[in-house]
Amino acid sequence: MLIFFKERLALLSLPKTGSTAYQVALRDRADIVVSGPPDLKHAPVRRYDRFFQNIFRKMYDTEMEIMAVVREPVDWLGSWYRYRTRTELTGHPHSTDGMSFDKFVQAYMQSPRPAFADVGSQTEFFRTRSNGAGASHIFRYEHQDEILDFLQGRLNARINLTRENVSPKRELILSDQTLDAFRKAHAAEFRLHQQAR
Repeated sequence: MLIFFKERLALLSLPKTGSTAYQVALRDRADIVVSGPPDLKHAPVRRYDRFFQNIFRKMYDTEMEIMAVVREPVDWLGSWYRYRTRTELTGHPHSTDGMSFDKFVQAYMQSPRPAFADVGSQTEFFRTRSNGAGASHIFRYEHQDEILDFLQGRLNARINLTRENVSPKRELILSDQTLDAFRKAHAAEFRLHQQAR
């Protein structure tokens, strides 16, 4: 999470949406950098609003606009699946090594989810509190040029991105049956992505 006080902007870090690259590029420019622990670095809108936004309201009588990036749902799960195939996770309950992507997505649709598929939800990340304003700027992950243009204009700064936290390459093959079931069970995830910029 990065907060730019003068520009009244909070860049929240939804996991597996390229947020680490922006954090590396902009940490020296931000007024507040939250790089850990993960529950704070990746604080969802509700948690940000409850703790961080409340500080700005009470101390400065102002609010930060919230910006975040959302990823196409199958691609987002694919990134999680590939990330969890890392050799350092072998033998860990979160490991997806040796597992097909189809099996991973099927497990994601279970309730409760097994540990390896328990990666949260993009719609849950953006859920607001009853009195919260929510995110003002939601960009699609695949629109990196628009994200850069927005941030460079808002911050009046040139941003040089580097690739960070890159997941291992793996085939992402889904059966038609699994894809159809996922689209039906998680239609809200697809709507969120479609409504983003």
